[in-house]
Amino acid sequence: MRRLRLSPTNPDDPEPRPSVPTGNIPAELNRFVGREDELAALGGLLEESRLVTVVGAAGVGKSRCVSRIAALLEQPVEKRYCDGVWLAELSPVHDPALLEHTVAEALGLTDHTGRPPRTALVEHLRERRALLVLDGFEHLVDACADLVRELLRRAPGLRVLAAGRRPLLVDGEVTFTLAPMGDEDAVELFTERARSVRPDREPTAGERAAALELCRRLDGVPLALELAAGRLRALSVDQVLLRLDDRFRLLTGGSRGAPPRHRALRTAIGWSHELCTPAQRLLWARLSVFAGQFDLEAAEYVCGGAGLPADAVLDVLDELLAQSVVEREDGVTGTRYRLLESVREYGAEWLAATGDTRRMRRRHRDWFLGLATWCELDWFSPRQAEVAARIDSELPNLRRAMECSMESADEVHLAQHLAGSLWFYWAGCGRLSEGRYWLEHVLEEPTPYDASRLKVLWVLGYVAVLQGDAVGAVSALQECREEAERSGDATAMAYAVHRTGCLAIVTDDPARAEELLRDALGRYREIGELNSNVVMAQVELAMAVAFQGDLDAAAGICEEVREVCEDHGERWALAYALYVLAYAALRRGRPERARRMLGECLSIGRTFDDLLATALSLELLALVTAVEGDAGEAAVLQGAAERIWPSVGLPLFGSVYFGRPRVECAEQVRRELGEAAYEAGLRAGRRLERAAAVERALGGGGSREHRDTPGAESGPAAGGTRRPAASRMTGRGGPERW
Repeated sequence: MRRLRLSPTNPDDPEPRPSVPTGNIPAELNRFVGREDELAALGGLLEESRLVTVVGAAGVGKSRCVSRIAALLEQPVEKRYCDGVWLAELSPVHDPALLEHTVAEALGLTDHTGRPPRTALVEHLRERRALLVLDGFEHLVDACADLVRELLRRAPGLRVLAAGRRPLLVDGEVTFTLAPMGDEDAVELFTERARSVRPDREPTAGERAAALELCRRLDGVPLALELAAGRLRALSVDQVLLRLDDRFRLLTGGSRGAPPRHRALRTAIGWSHELCTPAQRLLWARLSVFAGQFDLEAAEYVCGGAGLPADAVLDVLDELLAQSVVEREDGVTGTRYRLLESVREYGAEWLAATGDTRRMRRRHRDWFLGLATWCELDWFSPRQAEVAARIDSELPNLRRAMECSMESADEVHLAQHLAGSLWFYWAGCGRLSEGRYWLEHVLEEPTPYDASRLKVLWVLGYVAVLQGDAVGAVSALQECREEAERSGDATAMAYAVHRTGCLAIVTDDPARAEELLRDALGRYREIGELNSNVVMAQVELAMAVAFQGDLDAAAGICEEVREVCEDHGERWALAYALYVLAYAALRRGRPERARRMLGECLSIGRTFDDLLATALSLELLALVTAVEGDAGEAAVLQGAAERIWPSVGLPLFGSVYFGRPRVECAEQVRRELGEAAYEAGLRAGRRLERAAAVERALGGGGSREHRDTPGAESGPAAGGTRRPAASRMTGRGGPERW
């Protein structure tokens, strides 16, 4: 464990008094696991501050952590606390009047006079250099804060380390939030406690993988992990995983020596619940309808109402934050909040007991239906990146909203509206596989062919096109066209014609694609439609024209697209326009211009996590690199693109035209390097994670000090990426023109 470095005694402190080692910190009965960084940080805070309070959720390990650091500080080299390190366990104390008596007893203070116990405490600590550890004070917070304030003021050599679910709010207090364990520490703790239950066997590789999944499902909460390990007396790790849906019944039976509130997960969380006011309990229950993170606006809309006005939600939420029931998380989308899963499930049980679950789930669904609708409109604006990040952070809630609507036949159309509204996320933000799942799922229930169902059909056709699934695309788009024509839905017809034209491009019929796309653009003009889809129709028209050999016309269309994108702040569709312009520049003998455009395309693709734009750009950039004379780097870039395609679908759509740059590049590189070196370069590229590949490509082709030798076997190790179900590479060739 990382050693705590304690500074020498402050010369302004009272002179050390010679004494034998003192203190009452209990010896550990089992090995303390992990938390090295947290312990080091706490040690540093105690050097700088006289009052440090460790806060955190139920079962997160506050008591064990403060006991551990107290034991480490009990006999340090410099003997900072020469008058001892003393632990006062306050959770059994229910009457505030007994607080001072309990602290005095913990200090070993015997006073037979008639003085008030606080006076005796002050007199005892006034000239001493000691550390007082207060554990489990949250139910006595006011009385405890008052006592600590006076003791620190009257005893300059005293420092206090407190552990509870909320701060004391005393002047000079430094708060340290103890988070759940990370994966590595959590697995180590679970394995260590499991070994004490089953010391006769070591876990297999499969059991270690299941243990990691278990630790993640339990949010890395130490109490839950220890209780789960105790179940291994009768169950396997896989069986424990299967029973986690009823975790409060499963996770019981803690050690007899543990405090009562730690003997079962329900009891530990119930301890927090008992300390909440009625308003706090109500908000806790209502917040349980959220999945993952949520923001204040969502909480006010969903949870505000009878018994808790919307304008009171902020104050009550702040109180739940103070008690560590709710956690705050700051990220790219701003300040957000979440409940640990076990805390959420406890609240859900209380919500169910009130009979209000269905109503709250519908309010939750309505909020996220509105959010998706707003984000779809705002996608065609300078806020595209913000919209992408927002939907990414809200995805668990959006899934839950769709699930809620699928539970009632009368509300399936709302699930369809939501799934269709997220077309930009499925197609533009690397979520083709999940998007297809939801689009097909919401179509399973028979519903009228209204605008919502027709939209799902053309979005499904679009996703299938991008995945290279011509059969699935034809089925969805044909159904959409027939029903749109029957019902007179001009908007659905325009989109269906558009996506049918897109399908014609990837199935190598550019003439038919041009005809359909010009038809779709005319329909868009008639209905006054202008958004990212319309702009993409222009880009796809440019591709169809380019595939037929008219590079000037294709470049002209894409230059118009650039102007529209600049006017509206559109970046996602711009990336594809830049791809076409880069190809035209390369064919005109300007590889340096093509590289600049592809660099911007890669940067945009990285912003939106657009795997398709990234893969296409790397493929074309590999040819640019080969033309510029760096055959080895070209092979590496091809390998990097090859690694991405399975996460999209059919590599290069199985298209002759889209595949032409790869074929040309491979032929040139093989001639220059030879087969063995070319294959070695591909292998090096396949080992690059997508982020590393993009960084390398943006670095100008990979300088010698940053990249592998061309064709070398060395390269960054492969890491994990999302890998949805993918089609096989066809390996189809094609004519010499693109």
